[in-house]
Amino acid sequence: MKVNNEGLVDLVELENSIKPSTILVSIMWANNETGVIQDMASIGAICAKKGVLFHSDATQAVGKIKTHPRELGVHLMSFSAHKMYGPKGVGALYVSRKNPRVKVTAQMDGGGHERGMRSGTLNVAGIVGFGKAAEIARLEMAQDAARISVLRDQLQAGLCEMEETYVNGNQASRMPHVTNISFKHVEGEGLMMTFNQNIAVSSGSACTSASLEPSYVLVALGLGDDLAHSSIRFSLGRFTTDKEVEDTIALVSKGVNHMRDLSPIWEMYKEGIDLTTVVWSEH
Repeated sequence: MKVNNEGLVDLVELENSIKPSTILVSIMWANNETGVIQDMASIGAICAKKGVLFHSDATQAVGKIKTHPRELGVHLMSFSAHKMYGPKGVGALYVSRKNPRVKVTAQMDGGGHERGMRSGTLNVAGIVGFGKAAEIARLEMAQDAARISVLRDQLQAGLCEMEETYVNGNQASRMPHVTNISFKHVEGEGLMMTFNQNIAVSSGSACTSASLEPSYVLVALGLGDDLAHSSIRFSLGRFTTDKEVEDTIALVSKGVNHMRDLSPIWEMYKEGIDLTTVVWSEH
């Protein structure tokens, strides 16, 4: 399905897309590149009305914001430990047990362990670490979110003091710790080279880090390839400090200004030349 320019699913289009043959709707709870949170309650209500199951990839949301699947009509919810400071290599799948009871088919055959759902030896140490991380998240999630969202807004405000700098995605319904910012007429990969020994950021998700194509998430928002290529994803965490945010603002701003000083395109923009009418030639 398409999303609007803020990264939100069109609920009318969603409802119209559900056919009699549809058995499942799958929607990412919160996007990992922009932090945009979907209207899960409304989507759940549509799925209930249409009599279809509702699955959500909630990896980016669990441990950061409240995610109560039963209250919102989510029947299947997948998430991972490492996004809440737990060990890598272990995840979980929430499965509704009643109203409706969802029956899943085992993908790993063998001894019939875990009530026939998953054969094989489990990663016990990972599971214990996952549980402890979830417990800490439950206790500290609200205060973490309140503090980190202030730092995120501070980061955005500092960077957006530069002209032609934009925050991507809906800014009201989003995660407290993620922001995606475009620096017009600055190539994102080149920008990161100016500060990557001091700051760990990305120009997209880890899933597409080997690709040179512009982020398909940002393209889906309607950004052109040039603006999508100029975007940086910033993610703050439990241990991020005010000083680190201020240092990031200073280093990124310095990098952007340096890249623009070297850019003939930026020079033409400043001179008021309409770049949409410029014809480039290799001769």
